[in-house]
Amino acid sequence: MRKEDFFEQIKGKVIVSCQAVPGEPLYVEEKSIMYLMARAAKQAGTPAIRTSSIRDVIAIKQETGLPVIGLIKVKYEGFESYITPTMKEVDELAAAGADVIALDCTNQKRGDGKTVSEFITEVRAKYPQAILMADISTFEEGVNAWKLGVDLVGTTMSGYTSYSPKLPGPDYELIRRLSETVTVPVIGEGRIHEPAQAVQALEAGAFAVVVGGAITRPLEIAQRFMQAVEQRNG
Repeated sequence: MRKEDFFEQIKGKVIVSCQAVPGEPLYVEEKSIMYLMARAAKQAGTPAIRTSSIRDVIAIKQETGLPVIGLIKVKYEGFESYITPTMKEVDELAAAGADVIALDCTNQKRGDGKTVSEFITEVRAKYPQAILMADISTFEEGVNAWKLGVDLVGTTMSGYTSYSPKLPGPDYELIRRLSETVTVPVIGEGRIHEPAQAVQALEAGAFAVVVGGAITRPLEIAQRFMQAVEQRNG
């Protein structure tokens, strides 16, 4: 898919994240069932799907025909980063036909001894035409990824690194600062639990937003209801 066409398709919209990893209620060992979540998201009007794992990239593309932002979550010894952390995962996503490849572009520890800048540079050199999305946690990380040639910057990791602010909701200030600085689309992602927060993220300058847990993770949704009622009951 052409980058310009993808940008036009997602501008001002909600991209739905449909993910389930081992240990989560909607993860089924035998086969992907995330295509069903993606089916619902398409019927609701989403222009694209974000998903993890090769099997979900393939199944969701087959089911929906929508562009897919693909990533692979994997933990390697010595690595703090876990979203598409090495070239192996990038190669697999490219082979699977992910329209966009999401990378961990934070400054967290990398067990291969490379800096994140070296990793991004290597990925861009190997896949010059790929649409790359940088998942970052701070303003400085976002600017660095932009300067290294990524196509989108997402606030995905804000609050999920040891050095980024722990906020109950979206990091609107990060969205605002990045949107005023970088010349690529800024994707608002992370802790968008309510429709009003998605709107506010767009008003803060996000090109588009990604919503996952509030739509496609029933355990998280159920827990929010349970906790609210428990607090009320004292």
